[in-house]
Amino acid sequence: MATQHSRSAARIMMAPAVFLLLVWMLVPLCMTLWFSVRDFRPLRGGDLGFVGLENFGRFVSSSAFWPAVATTLVIVGGVLLISIVLGVMLAILLDQPMWGQGVVRILVIAPFFVMPTVSALVWKNMFMDPVNGVFSYIWQFFGADPVVWLSEMPVFSIIMIVSWQWLPFATLILLTAIQSLDSEQLEAAEMDGAGPLSRFGFITLPHLSRAITIVILIQTIFLLAVFAEIFVTTGGAFGTRTLTYLIYQRVLESQNVGLGSAGGVYAIILANIVAIFLMRIVGKNLDK
Repeated sequence: MATQHSRSAARIMMAPAVFLLLVWMLVPLCMTLWFSVRDFRPLRGGDLGFVGLENFGRFVSSSAFWPAVATTLVIVGGVLLISIVLGVMLAILLDQPMWGQGVVRILVIAPFFVMPTVSALVWKNMFMDPVNGVFSYIWQFFGADPVVWLSEMPVFSIIMIVSWQWLPFATLILLTAIQSLDSEQLEAAEMDGAGPLSRFGFITLPHLSRAITIVILIQTIFLLAVFAEIFVTTGGAFGTRTLTYLIYQRVLESQNVGLGSAGGVYAIILANIVAIFLMRIVGKNLDK
């Protein structure tokens, strides 16, 4: 049992790391809040003074704000749906005995370690190119006209690219959960006459509920900040401008740091609202 002396020593040893972590988080946040109430334009006169909440009003009243929020939520929802559905299917498949199982698992997980810019370039040039892309050759093989993915189905294209990156993460978490399932329950259900769908619906899926909520929580936090894939493929055109990309345009393209910082505050608020909502769901599932 830990004594008071050992607990104090542990707090002292952890203090430097906690301090650095707080500085790492609080300094950018404080700078964002500071710039959000000022008219700061680095290449147009610098700091032009205090403007109060004017930047917040201008950002939220912009015609691009609500479409950007809607696009962000659509992309997050689409990626989560694909990741969970295909992740469960792949996890069940990878749990079955097969030749070269370890190699197959590594190949399935590998896309998660590819940089977003690299994966976006691969999808843009090798798969979705309307002239030389793999999908174009498949369409032509069946006698159909190639699809210009990034202009005709831009949001769906972004969802496909991001899903390819995050599917391995979901598969890994769900595979771990499936491997912790007691096989005796499945054997007993099978002996009682339960079919594969019944065993999946009443035993496997409820067992995966906690893992699914964890996947949703972690992925949502990161997906709200999707940027590189959009920057490389569509550049925010064709209705693919998310809230993060809108902030980038306000800060770098318009050189209005104050307006972009106000957008950053809105992004923080949106992320916290979603995180709190998901944490409540996760908490309920973990308590079961």
